[in-house]
Amino acid sequence: MDLQVIGSSMAFIAYMLATMAIISRLFHPNGPNIEQVLILATTAITIHLFNDARLFFTQDGINFSLPNVISLVSLIITITISVVALRIKVNLLLPVIYGFAGIWQLAKTFIPTTESIPLVANKVILISHISIALIAYCILIIATLYAFQVTYINFKLKRKNLTAVAHLPPLMQVEKQLFTILIVGAICLFTSELIGLIFLEGFFAKANIHKTVLSLLALLLYSVILVGHHIQGWRGHRILVLMVTASTLLTLSYFGSRFVKEFLLS
Repeated sequence: MDLQVIGSSMAFIAYMLATMAIISRLFHPNGPNIEQVLILATTAITIHLFNDARLFFTQDGINFSLPNVISLVSLIITITISVVALRIKVNLLLPVIYGFAGIWQLAKTFIPTTESIPLVANKVILISHISIALIAYCILIIATLYAFQVTYINFKLKRKNLTAVAHLPPLMQVEKQLFTILIVGAICLFTSELIGLIFLEGFFAKANIHKTVLSLLALLLYSVILVGHHIQGWRGHRILVLMVTASTLLTLSYFGSRFVKEFLLS
């Protein structure tokens, strides 16, 4: 059996075990056993990291095919939230990110091999643009997950269901973290767009115009959210809807056309 298939299968199993370890005790009086969860997650992340390293670094350079990029994004998000979980209760987010990372690891074993899309290592500006864009995307997706957590906690508090939020951090703390993460993500996205605008010749080319427009619309929407919150006091359901909309636009910008080119038109 192929080493990549074995690795992906092992990562999937470890991620699913971590997910079940959380879900099975999500509403337990003592909450999930975070140490057990993070041991399983660390095992999965280590295998996931090894798998991605083998896929990305080839003789032609750095392979940025769509399945590889999605796997890398899920890995970065998973590592980030796992580190956060060492100090902050993010029990609602962990099963989502571990579940997705595990399912994608399994799905990769069934996805037909796509043509390698090399990224030559000496293109420093292009690498910087792509790297910052990926970091921004990961941060902003984490912020969107936080928006779901804020909405859930707020909903349960309004229903006076204190048991459901007993093992979650206070609403105001999570909300503050949400907007801190959103600010960092928006700055990274702005930096990525600025690099593209100034240094990349094809930034507004016909082949890339839809990506540019969608990512700029997403950046505008994230900015509107921040301004609306700090000036008008926006929060709750409105923030969630706007965050999901902005993240959808950004996802379409980053992955929409590549999905069509690499799978539907291949």
